[in-house]
Amino acid sequence: MTPSLTTARRIVVKIGSALVVDAETASPREAWLASVATDIAALRATGAEVVVVSSGAISLARQALGLTKRKLRLEEKQAAAAVGQIRLAGAWQAALSAHNLNAAQLLLTLEDSEDRRRYLNARATLGTLLDLGCIPVINENDTVATAEIRFGDNDRLAARVAEMIQADVLVLLSDIDGLYTADPRRDPAAQHLPVVERLTDEIMAMGGEPPPGYSSGGMRTKLIAARIATGAGTAMAIALGQRDNPLQALRDGARCTWFLPTPEGRTARKRWIAGSLAPLGVLKVDAGAAGALRQGRSLLPAGVRGVDGIFHRGDPVAVQDEAGHELARGLSAYDSDSARQIAGRRSEDIEAILGWRGRDEIVHRDDLVLL
Repeated sequence: MTPSLTTARRIVVKIGSALVVDAETASPREAWLASVATDIAALRATGAEVVVVSSGAISLARQALGLTKRKLRLEEKQAAAAVGQIRLAGAWQAALSAHNLNAAQLLLTLEDSEDRRRYLNARATLGTLLDLGCIPVINENDTVATAEIRFGDNDRLAARVAEMIQADVLVLLSDIDGLYTADPRRDPAAQHLPVVERLTDEIMAMGGEPPPGYSSGGMRTKLIAARIATGAGTAMAIALGQRDNPLQALRDGARCTWFLPTPEGRTARKRWIAGSLAPLGVLKVDAGAAGALRQGRSLLPAGVRGVDGIFHRGDPVAVQDEAGHELARGLSAYDSDSARQIAGRRSEDIEAILGWRGRDEIVHRDDLVLL
């Protein structure tokens, strides 16, 4: 069954600089952004959650700073990003506020998706913003990212975000309506591929090399993004963005390429938690908590009877019953000292005990694997 925006509950949409910024005036394409905001509002009206990954900050600042040459040094990109991020966020805020939607800006680096604690922080922030009905607008933090640690393109950043929040669908809006067997601008015999079931070496080879110019992406990076997203259980579409209301067009069946998620994608992270990480601590739980875990619930502090070991937030821990049998493994939302202080206490008491309010769960069910 081909994926669809109609049935997706959590959607990430990636939009490149060429779509956001008018090349002649170096200003936001306000009418087009307004049409995308209309699409997002329509998706929100169906109950779907939407996250936007938007490029364009550097392009919006080039002309104002006199950085019009094609190739910029790293420090020039960082300076342009510092100026352009304000303009980019303002453009999205204006477009979304017309539909009474709140835009929220997040700037991420590669390290935010690789370090477990920062990963958990970013995911928790995104989850809270979505719960509050906001539209997170994400971009790479070009003001601090260096050549060694940056994502390099927002296609891959969007795939990491989709993986982080377990999105149902990732949409990459592009200047082309999907993947072809060859570059259709050069080869008239190139055939459009409506569905890609598996990312084989042959499919990856169709990506070619990234084009020169302002964009750091290209079809090659989109296929790398597809590998990340589908491997995490997220379907991905490459769709034409150079039209008004591009998401509505996709909902209405406009031509695109769908990449199907791998069947084992959603369980890959669980297997990683269960088998690839050595627990650094032990949480001993009572019978009530053990029963709740078996029903697929999170582990709350009230059910914890003991904490062993030294661990930090985001580290792997084992969960044992009172007889010492290992029930589960997971990533702790608290360090060992904090876990000891809140063990056996109600979630609403956490702030009074620690002096700050963390998560209600000591191990969230999304970070927990029953053994």
